[in-house]
Amino acid sequence: MGKRSALRNWALLVICIFNAKPLFAQLSINEKEYFETHGLNVLVFSNEYNGFFFDEKNAGIELIHHGMRSSTGGAVRLQNTPEQWDLVPSLVERKVDPASNTIEVTTRYNQLDFTSRIIVRAEGKGVNISVHLDKPLPENLEGKAGFNLEFLPAAYFEKSYLVNGKPGIFPLYPSGNTRIKPINEKVPQFAGHSTLDTRGEEEFIEPQPLAAGKTIILAPEDPYHHVKISSETEISLFDGRSLAQNGWFVTRSILPANKTGKVLEWHLEANTVTDWIREPNIGFSQIGYHPEQKKLAIIELDKNDDRLQPATLYQVTPQGKTVEELTGQVSEWGNHFRYNYVEFDFSEITETGVYFIKYGDQTTNTFPISEQVYETAWHPTLDVFFPVQMDHMKVNEAYKTWHGRPFMDDALQAPLEQEHFDGYSMGSSTDTRFQPYEHIPGLDVGGWFDAGDYDIQTGTHCLTITDLVASWEEFGLDRDQTHINQENRYVDIHRPDGQIDILQQIEHGTLNLVAQINNIGHPVRGIIVPNLHQYHHLGDASTETDNLPYNPNLKPFESDGVSSGNMDDRWVFSERSPYLDYSTAGALAAASRALKDYNPSLAAECLELAKKLWRENKNMPAPDSSSGYFARFLKLSEMNAAMQLYVTTKEAKYAEAFESKIWSAMDENLDRTIDIALHAAPHMDAAFRKKLKAYVQKYASEIEQLEKDNPYGVPMFRRPGWGGNHGIIDFAIANYRAHKVFPELIDKEHVFKGLHYIFGRHPHSNLSFVSGVGTRSKKVAYGSNRADFSFIAGGVVPGILLMSPDYPENKENWPFFWGENEYIVDIGASYIFLVNATDELLKEK
Repeated sequence: MGKRSALRNWALLVICIFNAKPLFAQLSINEKEYFETHGLNVLVFSNEYNGFFFDEKNAGIELIHHGMRSSTGGAVRLQNTPEQWDLVPSLVERKVDPASNTIEVTTRYNQLDFTSRIIVRAEGKGVNISVHLDKPLPENLEGKAGFNLEFLPAAYFEKSYLVNGKPGIFPLYPSGNTRIKPINEKVPQFAGHSTLDTRGEEEFIEPQPLAAGKTIILAPEDPYHHVKISSETEISLFDGRSLAQNGWFVTRSILPANKTGKVLEWHLEANTVTDWIREPNIGFSQIGYHPEQKKLAIIELDKNDDRLQPATLYQVTPQGKTVEELTGQVSEWGNHFRYNYVEFDFSEITETGVYFIKYGDQTTNTFPISEQVYETAWHPTLDVFFPVQMDHMKVNEAYKTWHGRPFMDDALQAPLEQEHFDGYSMGSSTDTRFQPYEHIPGLDVGGWFDAGDYDIQTGTHCLTITDLVASWEEFGLDRDQTHINQENRYVDIHRPDGQIDILQQIEHGTLNLVAQINNIGHPVRGIIVPNLHQYHHLGDASTETDNLPYNPNLKPFESDGVSSGNMDDRWVFSERSPYLDYSTAGALAAASRALKDYNPSLAAECLELAKKLWRENKNMPAPDSSSGYFARFLKLSEMNAAMQLYVTTKEAKYAEAFESKIWSAMDENLDRTIDIALHAAPHMDAAFRKKLKAYVQKYASEIEQLEKDNPYGVPMFRRPGWGGNHGIIDFAIANYRAHKVFPELIDKEHVFKGLHYIFGRHPHSNLSFVSGVGTRSKKVAYGSNRADFSFIAGGVVPGILLMSPDYPENKENWPFFWGENEYIVDIGASYIFLVNATDELLKEK
């Protein structure tokens, strides 16, 4: 080839390069006001810090990288590795400009009079992030304020990083260095609380960088998580788990002192895989199906996945072979949030056996079709989850002790005008005979840990007891697989004791409610530890306090053997509430029916106290109900109390009180009220049921609307910041009660679809939301053992959390999202009822 030919070919190559389309599509702002390109979304304060639980790792600048939210918390922060209760900035203003491909946010720390602006604009394969100050940093924030962006540890475990070209490995277990600094150099945490138990030593822990440089590359070997960050300012990489188990890997640059205007600039590139399409999520029931049920798999598809393919159901024979049983085209449901949905109906298959579904290249795990699929699905919840949650008891399981006897120090009266970090509060009066910090005796009995933490919430207890009683009365659950000895305060799982477990659990919850009324005078909002460094306790509940009553005459950490100078005892938040009074009256009235043969003296006391609370509240001045939210829940609790008291006593005054409110309540809103009315219906007269029918007809139309609103036909996202599973279970229970009273109006399939959702027919994944139930279920959850990335069998998690504006999420590789993964006792009780309701309907002849 001559020189002229070579030059001509070179010129053609240069022209082709400059005229060719880039190998990547630049991010652009979509109609939902976040940056988007194939395989990558960059959200800029689509989700705000909420200021209640502060840094929940779901706000600021966030990356959704190949379908996974792997980065969060992009904001100006005041610590190397912010903890949940460190101060967070509030959003002052958010400007979205699609024309310039720019999103600008102004944030402010009101407590510190510090405002900053962050401008994010599309740049190359990612975004340019710059921080702007109109005034120099306040002197007290010099060396403390910096721009942070956090990365999910589970996404980067067993991967490498490069800092200025030098390699490192992301640690599986926190192993970075820390140093101790004087406490006066620490930026204060929320309301003066402290996550660190200083033990009287005026110092705090400051994590040190794993590495630092001007270019950081995360996971260069993994094209799905490969991110590059570069800056003219040094960037440090931290491991937040050194300070808190729920910490993330943090990239951080300190803001300079004495500068204004653009004070910091980052260039962030996130690799995207060409033509990446999220794998289909085949939603189905992990527990399986009864032969007579409708069997509908709901398949969730990436919006770019337009290759609709047939789905096939295979049976696995006893010999281990696979046999094609049914192949059919899927039917389109449509779009919901960011995904498209199609359906595969295999209802015609009724033969008992083991099956799996294949759609395109995706194959599910196996599941059964059998008349017995629901018979044992509730056992882990009653056998394991409820025993593990039992307060004031040592709980053993074979070779394992879940926890020793906790909180044997009773509790102290909470101080006045107190705002607690978990939402509790005290006003200007204790509403008790006790003085602030005075020991309240007799509370060291019964009760369950409310959730993944170790407090007692009275409202939750009332709901739990009521649902357990309903399961006992409706289905007669006489299972005995747990040894519970109240006298010895000892529980042994998988060890029958000759007593009915559900009655023992009703007794256990009731004992604490009775103790509250007898020792305090009325039910209380809750009983919880006073210190933040106790509240985030992970491990054996019996070590959260020293189990010795507080003695103000002793010095801290001093003990006389029967008391101590440690003010670690739980606090009683004791302001009286008519809502709690009525809720407790209803729960105790229900418990009295269940316990009348098992523990007659306790049953009689429950009914006496329920009547006492009812009388006292009827004779009290009407509370201020200016708040619509408060008025609604007060009315619900009062109606439920009247209904439960009537069912127990058959006294007409309670029926009259119930009917005086139920119809107007249902006129306002059928949510929750319809279930109370349906619960009462079997105990009321024909006129009541006739009048109720019109409301059930209206309710049926609301159910039909849900079928149009989302592909699952259930109320998915009704509570901000919390998954919708409890509402879905309650919805299905209401449908069960409606079907029992008006089978011509409400089909039993409206009961079944609630459990299908819980067992895996839901967005994001197809895991069962009940740990240990179904072929594949939640193995990482926010229980008391969450730091071990483990689960409690039978626990039910909140489920799918909707991240604004359109991202449904439930992390299986990261347990620390309480709104997605925290077990709560009352949902466990509701779940037990729904499984048995479903099993009963399917066995009807």
